Amino acid sequence: MTGYATLSHRPLRRFWGWGNLDHGLSDAERRAVRDGLGRLGSLGTPLSEPKVEEYALAAPRGNVPAALAAIVSSTPYDRLNHAYGKSYADLARLWLRRVPHAPDWVAFPRSEDDIVALLDWASGANVAVVPFGGGSSVVGGVESAVGGDHAAVLTLDMERFDQIHEIDRTSRAARIGGGIPGPSLEAGLRPQGLTLRHFPQSFEFSTLGGWIVTRAGGHYATQYTHIDDFVENVRMVTPAGTFETRRLPGSGAGPAPDRLVIGSEGTFGVLTSAWMRLQDRPRYRASASVRFETLATAIDGVRALSQSGLQPTNCRLLDANEAVSAHVDAGGGALLVLGFESADHPVVAWMERALALAADHGGSWCADEVARSMAAQTGGNEHGDAAGQWRHAFLRMPYRRDEAMRYGVIVDTFESAITWNAFHAFYEGVIQDVGDAIHRVTGRASRISCRLTHVYPDGPAPYFSFSARGREDGDLASALSMWREIKRACNEAVIRHGGTSTHHHAVGRDHRSAYEREVPDLMRQALVAAKATLDPAGIMNPGVLFDPAGRTIGVTGALA
Repeated sequence: MTGYATLSHRPLRRFWGWGNLDHGLSDAERRAVRDGLGRLGSLGTPLSEPKVEEYALAAPRGNVPAALAAIVSSTPYDRLNHAYGKSYADLARLWLRRVPHAPDWVAFPRSEDDIVALLDWASGANVAVVPFGGGSSVVGGVESAVGGDHAAVLTLDMERFDQIHEIDRTSRAARIGGGIPGPSLEAGLRPQGLTLRHFPQSFEFSTLGGWIVTRAGGHYATQYTHIDDFVENVRMVTPAGTFETRRLPGSGAGPAPDRLVIGSEGTFGVLTSAWMRLQDRPRYRASASVRFETLATAIDGVRALSQSGLQPTNCRLLDANEAVSAHVDAGGGALLVLGFESADHPVVAWMERALALAADHGGSWCADEVARSMAAQTGGNEHGDAAGQWRHAFLRMPYRRDEAMRYGVIVDTFESAITWNAFHAFYEGVIQDVGDAIHRVTGRASRISCRLTHVYPDGPAPYFSFSARGREDGDLASALSMWREIKRACNEAVIRHGGTSTHHHAVGRDHRSAYEREVPDLMRQALVAAKATLDPAGIMNPGVLFDPAGRTIGVTGALA
């Protein structure tokens, strides 16, 4: 295909949007998006989909050593495909054909020896290195505009580290390559009757290594909420050498070295493999859609569930606006998407007790729908019930966002976590502050919705979504400028009202200003010191989390 020369073995991706080049919205879905956008005002002429040849990329700086040339690409497609992640700002800049800082090269290492050689050269040549898994970051975590005084930027794509190397069925664990995408991982475990059971929204296009270094959140709404819970050991190549942690079910031997890697976002090195704790594949399922007249009563019901010890697999609460956006009927109140799964035993008793708790707080549901779910043990029809409708809308959301962007509409999300006692003030304060910011910046009101993606005995993880209209003519450049101001307001709001800067999207570059207010200064100094040991030249993903010792980089990327 013209313009798509690449060293990648993956199917061709939409470098300007979500998914593979040959996938996208149906005509009916496109019409539905346009109809939904109509409530924000008249729509202008949509932008045309970008083509590789429409970008004027600066020539790569310097030269790659001849010994590495076979695994390094400088084709326009590879550079464009690795310039940004998949946030609103990332894709807006690509739709605008603005890529002033594409990576100079993209490397596709085949082995750890290749990674060692690449890092040795980069350290000596002052070349910044950006590790790249599936490229699904929505926080500026893989952006090649790294700031600082680096001679060049190399993006290091881990797609060839995509194997399941070893399965320990007795201990129910496996050693897996860091570059394996979600579908390949699950397909490789299925013959053994095993699963990792980690399904983020980005599952199809994200990788195990990416999940680990960003502390990704997955399928479970309770108990096993983050990838942290499944990591048994890690192996990482750093500029200072390679290290591997011991594989143990648990240890009390000092600070856990795995924890230095989990959440490090490529600032210390490149994760090449990990032993992961697995589970038997679920055989028993039950699901229900529970409606509450008000969000307040729904919160009380979900808190009771989170503190009951029942540990539902799915416990996602949608406020009224979120239910409308997902095209499910909450009757003007709130909707709880509830589910249980087990590989060992039927879950009817767990569901019955959960529904009794929901009823104590005013919850109601369709008895026939729940009965069918529990009788079939399949969790209901994929799209037929409210839970299935929400799941379908959830997975299609990134494609719909891309369509909205063509019309200059601002669509974004942000998430946090807060204790139960502070939730109501947090929810109201964040919606008020962000709504005020959107109105101030755009001159228009917006609809902000919220769902609880994960719940803990001591608090929930609220996930906010919003859409707003920029200029009447649909100018995307002005919409991007507006987004920057709104994003800063979102970062400020979650910290001001007591939440975390991020629950599962990671810090990257976009959340760094909030992260610096959340994490104690001494802790950040300790991380800088650890980086100085593992990455003496300060080349690994500079600008993410913190600045390397002796280098002032500050805020880079979309918010610069």
